[in-house]
Amino acid sequence: MTDLSGRVAVITGGGSGIGLGMAEGLAAAGADVALWARNQDRCAAAAEQLRSFGLRAEAFTCDISDEDAVREATADTLDRLGRIDILMANSGVADARPYVDTSLDDWHRVMKVNLDGTFLTTREVGRHMIERGTGGSIVLVSSLISRYGSIGFAAYGTSKTGLVGLGRSLAVEWARYGIRCNVLIPGWVETPMTDAAGYDDRFKELITRRTPVRRWGTPEEFRDVAAFLGDPQLTFHTGNEVVVDGGYAVL
Repeated sequence: MTDLSGRVAVITGGGSGIGLGMAEGLAAAGADVALWARNQDRCAAAAEQLRSFGLRAEAFTCDISDEDAVREATADTLDRLGRIDILMANSGVADARPYVDTSLDDWHRVMKVNLDGTFLTTREVGRHMIERGTGGSIVLVSSLISRYGSIGFAAYGTSKTGLVGLGRSLAVEWARYGIRCNVLIPGWVETPMTDAAGYDDRFKELITRRTPVRRWGTPEEFRDVAAFLGDPQLTFHTGNEVVVDGGYAVL
């Protein structure tokens, strides 16, 4: 079993969905966790839930698209927890609308969080990891839409595809510092984001039939995956795309 005792993990968007599932896995493996999210109440409730694992769990209100907010969250995390060994860059937004009806502001709103926010987060945490000199693990959460596309989600799919390129670049540039960077590609998962997308029963059934395990995923499926990706012993595992999709990509 993965042992993350003495490690500190940051999970952006960790108050719910896949982010909270990953946070639970990291906490169960022994890591202290810092949750960064915009929803203060939900983030605080998630941190309280994680304390049941008998470790430190802190909640930080942070809009990752705001450079000053990311710097402050990084500094506050280091002040309270002392270090950052693992980063799960999970925060993201989606805006469902036809491509021809997408304004430049609509486009920028998605990119500002999904791409710019991940850039800011990985840069600030990466600076700390490089300065500390003991390596670390960074995971960027992309989406299966980056491979297959989806009607009405051009901005989201483009941003998530960009994360794959960013992950590869960081894996190459930061390998010399012992920092690993991998990309997690979830398939169709039942989360507050997919609920808000308003998929009808017909669409959900279509996805279910297309998925070999014949169901949608749940956030709990990402617990052990997160612990695995954060394991400091896996020093040769970097620049990889880890797909967790119930076999959807096989067909």
